[in-house]
Amino acid sequence: MRSGAVPPHLCIALRTLLTTAGDTPATQIENVTKCFDAAHEDGFWLDIEAPDQHDYDLLEHTFKFHPLTIEDIRHQNQRPKVDEYPDYNFTVIFVAVWDKDDVAMREQHLFVGEHYLITVHQEPSPQLKELQERIRKSPELTKGRPAFLTYMAIDALVDASFPVLDKLDDEVDELEDEITVQATQEQLKRIYHLKHTVTELRRFFGAQRDVFQALITHGIHLRQSDMTLYYRDVYDHIVRQYETVDSLRDLLTGAMDVYLSTVSNRLNQTTKALTVIASLFLPLSFLTGFYGMNFSYLVNVLESPYIAFAFGLGTMGIAVLIQLYFFKRRGWI
Repeated sequence: MRSGAVPPHLCIALRTLLTTAGDTPATQIENVTKCFDAAHEDGFWLDIEAPDQHDYDLLEHTFKFHPLTIEDIRHQNQRPKVDEYPDYNFTVIFVAVWDKDDVAMREQHLFVGEHYLITVHQEPSPQLKELQERIRKSPELTKGRPAFLTYMAIDALVDASFPVLDKLDDEVDELEDEITVQATQEQLKRIYHLKHTVTELRRFFGAQRDVFQALITHGIHLRQSDMTLYYRDVYDHIVRQYETVDSLRDLLTGAMDVYLSTVSNRLNQTTKALTVIASLFLPLSFLTGFYGMNFSYLVNVLESPYIAFAFGLGTMGIAVLIQLYFFKRRGWI
């Protein structure tokens, strides 16, 4: 639990200490220090959620982490990276989560030592909580293997982005289906928004791919060369995510083309209908103007005014029917 005046019930939820044997000591400073001193024997994992000043002091004064890493945790908005220090690596990775019908990137900070792992994050991390429960139930997975515990935590964080990418893929498919039925302005806005989201994902995953490539070699620095094969597996996952994002970008470009084609076809149909209507009235206007001329021959050739009226309407009707037949034969209507 946190030191100071922080309520104990709040501390338990925000700081978790877990040994490789599956034990969960209290998170008081003395317990954390004791685990740190005995890390070469038992190893441990300290998970800190929503860190406050007590946590920053713990990281800087108890673990002797570099002030630059503490500053990165305070200010967030980092990019995926791995910084090498004499006794540990400081790693920043991102996890994609689906939040309120949108994709958000959650920043995760990891202090990776030879015999310990410390994870720090502002928002709750269900993936890490699930992994902690898994280790408690099956401590044989990580007992005496702190490096493998680190791999499991990193693997859980990386794999958490796959469901988000699958949901994005489904979202794009639904958009394409809706567009083919009826294209709307809201769909266009959604496409632009998703394209921006996918571009951001591509930027993060591209940098993250380089991070995991570096972890493959930096593990040797911490005498964890036996973990290289496992990190290669994680690297393969992040490459798949990067390729998936690339394919999503292509799908969104295709959805945009479908939208533009649908709108263009609808415009063509509307223009064709208006053209047909205008063409129908063209001979009517001509005939109306023609019979409206005050020539005595046109008036005297038809003896009865009723016959003249019926003849005019009949001529107009025949002209319309001829045009409709012509349009139909040409496939315009």
